[in-house]
Amino acid sequence: MENDLVRLRIEKYEEEVWQFNGDGGKHTPRYEHFLVGRFLTTSVVYFSAMQNTMANLWQPLGRVLISYIGEKTYLFKFYHKLDIDRVINGALWNFNNHLLLSRIY
Repeated sequence: MENDLVRLRIEKYEEEVWQFNGDGGKHTPRYEHFLVGRFLTTSVVYFSAMQNTMANLWQPLGRVLISYIGEKTYLFKFYHKLDIDRVINGALWNFNNHLLLSRIY
């Protein structure tokens, strides 16, 4: 195997970059329907309780994936446009009386 590796050479054809799109050239964004939110509180926010409560409040048609980013900040990924629109246009959201500030991405 070492002998095979020693004989490897870069040819001019190997410098070309080829890109393939499996969708026939139609590019769809990988990141859509995201909210980044932060709770205004000095208290501890218990992730699993917040996750269950927010999912129950929002009752998404698709689903919502909630990830902890840090410092009481969370990433909310919605899998249906109607779900994120309903959350954005809905009431002010809170968990345990801690206001959720959010920004769409």
